[in-house]
Amino acid sequence: MSKLLLNLRLVLDDEIEDVRAMLDENRIEYYETKPSRWGISHGAIWLSNDGDLPEAKRLMAIYQGNRQARARAEYEAGQRDGTGETFADVWRREPLKVLLAAAAVIVLLGLVALPAILLRG
Repeated sequence: MSKLLLNLRLVLDDEIEDVRAMLDENRIEYYETKPSRWGISHGAIWLSNDGDLPEAKRLMAIYQGNRQARARAEYEAGQRDGTGETFADVWRREPLKVLLAAAAVIVLLGLVALPAILLRG
């Protein structure tokens, strides 16, 4: 019976390619399911043989640790040399998204405070 290795929800394309290459390199048989047309399913990578699951999980843990270390190093390098993304960069690139997020926070804070305001009065 097939075993799920990786749900592809919010997984970047380069990470999917890396996982495919890792599985191919280690001769682990797998197949992929594609995302559904309406976005209900995001697709996945499945292992064909149950016996490969422990090895695949071990390899995934190593890969994810290396990817995390690489991403952290890139972030820290960007912060040191001033090329890292700042709030001002996000504001310039997507002002509507920032405003909508701020409005959502204000509305949610108002909803949280509403019971206290109603009980007070």
